Amino acid sequence: MPFYCYLVECADGSYYAGWTTDPQRRARQHNLGRGARYTRMHGPVRLVYVEEQSDRSEAMRRERAIKKLSHAQKKALAQSFTPSVE
Repeated sequence: MPFYCYLVECADGSYYAGWTTDPQRRARQHNLGRGARYTRMHGPVRLVYVEEQSDRSEAMRRERAIKKLSHAQKKALAQSFTPSVE
């Protein structure tokens, strides 16, 4: 099972990083108010970055690394992302 690290942009321009097995489903959960408390307060959200990881621990490690980035660095990461067409 693949694991993903993701970044969403909130309505106020802030970013939230997390990990999941299904980024699209998780973004919907955030927008329905069933995600993190942060996104409930700052939503709705838009999925702006997804990165596949080999396992859950790698996804969690990458999430922590992204959370430590500055706002400008998160914005650059989001702008560099090209979604894959499935």
